[in-house]
Amino acid sequence: MRATLEHSLVVRMVFSVVLLGVATLGFITAVWGVFVGLLVFFRVSLSNAMTIATVPMASVLLAIAVLEWRSPRTIERAGAETTVDSSEYPELEATVTRVAAILDVPTPTIVVSETPVPEALVVGFRPSSIRLVLSTGTLATLEQDELEAVVAHELAHVKNRDAMVMTVLSLPTVLASGLVYRWNETSRLDLTIATLLAIVGLAGMIITQAIISVCARTRELAADRAAANVRGTGAPLASALQALDQEIQNTPSTDLREVQSVSALSILPLESDESEPPLTHWEDGGIEPPLWSIREPLIQLRMRLFRTHPTTTERLERLVAMEQESAQPVTQKDVRSR
Repeated sequence: MRATLEHSLVVRMVFSVVLLGVATLGFITAVWGVFVGLLVFFRVSLSNAMTIATVPMASVLLAIAVLEWRSPRTIERAGAETTVDSSEYPELEATVTRVAAILDVPTPTIVVSETPVPEALVVGFRPSSIRLVLSTGTLATLEQDELEAVVAHELAHVKNRDAMVMTVLSLPTVLASGLVYRWNETSRLDLTIATLLAIVGLAGMIITQAIISVCARTRELAADRAAANVRGTGAPLASALQALDQEIQNTPSTDLREVQSVSALSILPLESDESEPPLTHWEDGGIEPPLWSIREPLIQLRMRLFRTHPTTTERLERLVAMEQESAQPVTQKDVRSR
């Protein structure tokens, strides 16, 4: 059973990476094609245009890469919180040290963020410089065995070098989105070229981001599996996921928006159910928001394509499947009621 589940994750990851490679090649070819088309329009022979277009294509993509690299990274705020003193959370420090030893990764710097929102994430690329960020909301919500399972999940990301893997895989999306969001800058040079590149970038951004989201969800499931192996059972992690999910749903939207920048990194997405109609004055009279019948399916499609985490239900089901052959299988009764 476990071998089958592991095999399915590997197959899904490999297929996604191959598909991403094809999409990236298509995106680069489309950018190149824009310049070829413009050169042909100005009566340059097709053979010469195909050669000359390589230079502006490479220049544009390199310029976008440099600009995006220099952009401020909002996720760094997660690693800028106050580092806890070991005397403040001795049990937490002992737990993190024990799990790090089991997974054979350096013990991370422990950071506690003062927020009721249940954050749990790791920040950093090199295992030796990782910060494990846990919020006071998470520490207050979880019991000890659940907390250990969550720590194991996060350190499994370190073990698997997921930060590095996802950064590399995200490069095509970064380039594509740069063509879209930097339209104002590129349009000052040439409006036609900027507009065509923005259209190509939008298509590339949508396609590559959808594929990368599949990769991200697969990495989350792999970290769940590793955490269950560390604990010897998936019950604590299943219970923790359910508890944290419930806590997120009970958290005010204003608080969730404050941590939106690190949502993709946390063990669960820090966002409310976007399929629900937004709270507006239209609801005061029992009226749906304008065009909600059109907006709702679009929102649901966006969530299905671009969500960075599997649904909590899917994660629980996989934990149940992993433990079906064990002496103490995880069932819905094993998951702490919240």
